[in-house]
Amino acid sequence: MGRKLDPTRKEKRGPGRKARKQRGAEVELARFLPPEPETGRKKLSSHGRKRAAKRRLGAGSGPAGKRPLGGGGGREPAGQTTRGRSGFSDGNSKWLAPAKAKKIQSKGNHVELSSDGEMEEGKWEEEEEDGSSEEMVDDYGASSSEEEELLPIEKAALKQKSDREGLSEDDSEEEEEEEEEKAAEEINRQKMGQKEEENLDLQLNLDIDEQFKLPTNEEIEREDILFIWPLCEPACDSLMVFPPAEPPDLHVIHQRIKGNMEVLQDFVVKREEGRTRQEYLALLRRDIAAYYSYSDFLLTKLMDIFPLPELINFLEANEVPRPVTIRTNTLKTRRRDLAQALINRGVNLDPLGKWSKTGLVIYDSSVPIGATPEYLAGHYMLQGASSLLPVMALAPQENERILDMCCAPGGKTSYIAQLMKNTGMILANDSNAERLRSVVGNLHRLGVTNAVVSNCDGRQFPKVHGGFDRVLLDAPCSGTGVISKDPAVKTNKDEKDILRCAHLQKELILSAIDSVNAASETGGYIVYCTCSIMVEENEWVVDYALKKRNVRLVATGLDFGKEGFTRFKNYRFHSSLKCTRRFYPHTHNMDGFFIAKFKKFSNAIPQAQKEVATPSTVPDKIVEPPPKKKKLEGSKADKEQKLPQAALKKKRSLQAQRRPLKA
Repeated sequence: MGRKLDPTRKEKRGPGRKARKQRGAEVELARFLPPEPETGRKKLSSHGRKRAAKRRLGAGSGPAGKRPLGGGGGREPAGQTTRGRSGFSDGNSKWLAPAKAKKIQSKGNHVELSSDGEMEEGKWEEEEEDGSSEEMVDDYGASSSEEEELLPIEKAALKQKSDREGLSEDDSEEEEEEEEEKAAEEINRQKMGQKEEENLDLQLNLDIDEQFKLPTNEEIEREDILFIWPLCEPACDSLMVFPPAEPPDLHVIHQRIKGNMEVLQDFVVKREEGRTRQEYLALLRRDIAAYYSYSDFLLTKLMDIFPLPELINFLEANEVPRPVTIRTNTLKTRRRDLAQALINRGVNLDPLGKWSKTGLVIYDSSVPIGATPEYLAGHYMLQGASSLLPVMALAPQENERILDMCCAPGGKTSYIAQLMKNTGMILANDSNAERLRSVVGNLHRLGVTNAVVSNCDGRQFPKVHGGFDRVLLDAPCSGTGVISKDPAVKTNKDEKDILRCAHLQKELILSAIDSVNAASETGGYIVYCTCSIMVEENEWVVDYALKKRNVRLVATGLDFGKEGFTRFKNYRFHSSLKCTRRFYPHTHNMDGFFIAKFKKFSNAIPQAQKEVATPSTVPDKIVEPPPKKKKLEGSKADKEQKLPQAALKKKRSLQAQRRPLKA
């Protein structure tokens, strides 16, 4: 059945089958280690015996001084071998040259396994005379220590190495200096090229500024066609009308806006002869509307609010999204601990500002901010920086009753509960039942326990429930302060939308004022805010409330922000509107916002305002419907029948006397 393997004599073969095919470290090291002294004659395998026979044949035809290998007598002294080799002439040079087919470089040191599992070395054995191990000699008479033949790539590497070594240190230093000089020259060329391009652009801008002139009517009409074409393209396709050859050049429009603004800032000096300021403003409005994609109505409103340089900054800020901000929920954690936890998750953040003790601004994050374990645990709320300001102006106190009239999606409500430390009562109301779902979810996630959610119309609220210490009214508005979030506001708002929002805001602010108890020991405050920058939705509404109710404006407690308008165009508002605050994206890097804070000093409604509010109470304006003629005639006949004859004659005579007067 085969030979039995003795486990004690088993040689180690390596970790696996592939390892046996490759040379191990012990094989490679064997080439550099001296051979071990032989204690006895090794047992040759079949392949070893064949090689030994070949060596004997080669030794027989070789020089006389060399003995056959394998014979146990050893080898001759070195001097004798040298004398035998020196006896060859040039005619034997071919015999001395090794054959390419027979020579294998690594054969002498290759380790193989014999058929019986024993290790055998593929070395050619030589005779030993003195029993001392000397340098091995192959069958061609060449020593194994000689340099083996190298591959072409190895020869090239050696040649390159020798060339490098042949260079002196001075030459290498000179080469390095030359390379550095070349790199510096390339950098200088690039810088010079950039400077030349900038100079060309600057020169171009100067030329445009110097030569700025209003375009002709034909050019304006052609550009109008280019801008209107995308809107009427479907109709033009049906009418077989071809599109314009060239699209509008926004770069030219941008340069024209710059030149036009410079002319308007120094109109007397830089204006074109025969041109009025209205023509320049009309061109500027048209170019800005085309470049930033605003409607003419909204752009006209913005030009009334901002000066021209500030208007461009505002429009540019609306093209960039506002930074992501979060509010720390101090009911569950501290801002320091939350920041450290988010930093460990790969979030780059900073404190929002000195004015906020709970806000953090997020620059970038390797994880979604709205899906972290901290967010799901209610440690923070995704909330804009401007949404923190109304609650800070409201300044709720513990154990108060507070009304949030328009609470969705619950960010301000949860911030109020956080400042109140879950004491007192908060009535979170919203007229949209669908939006209340997000309010309930956020309140549960953030751990708010002192809030009651209601779904009522805010205009009916004094009748539903009143007597609150403080009221927060974040009124619905046109959204002109959050254009960066909703770019559709640029084109879908008109005069009717602004007036509709203003009318609703006036109704809500009167209801909010009526819901507050002026006799409250700690409260009696109303905060009105919108995310709009329109004067019709802000200063007009506040001025209307000052005239209709017994309230006055007080300081908001915010150290930054621009004052509200007391004069706008030909309108004049109450001087206390300086206490209101406006926030803009281009100055405060937050959404556009308006905040006003009222203090109610009397629960009574002024009489004049009451008459206007309820005209039915005025007796002069009561008009009764006239009675029907048939009923009057019938009742008159009945009365005449009941009267006596003398009284009837007297009455008729009086009627006869009055008839000429009536005629």
